[in-house]
Amino acid sequence: MLNDTNDLGAALFKTWTEKQRCEEIEKLVHGFRNGIPVGILCKMSETVAGDRKKARKYLKQFMNAAERKAAVDSATGAIAPIVKSFLS
Repeated sequence: MLNDTNDLGAALFKTWTEKQRCEEIEKLVHGFRNGIPVGILCKMSETVAGDRKKARKYLKQFMNAAERKAAVDSATGAIAPIVKSFLS
């Protein structure tokens, strides 16, 4: 599957219900709290949700404002504007 589209499982996630997507993004947030880099959190959330707007909604649902601000502040380099677009 990845050889054809290189889509990080997006084709599979499109078959999921919104509840399944929500639960998966909640797991990603828990993973972030345990050390997954914020860039991976953002990109995988977008892939699971189907688009950036939905990903932002879920991330705001599972992360409080202080946690989102700390994540944005910790992002450096080229990933910083991307993280900011997801979490601000």
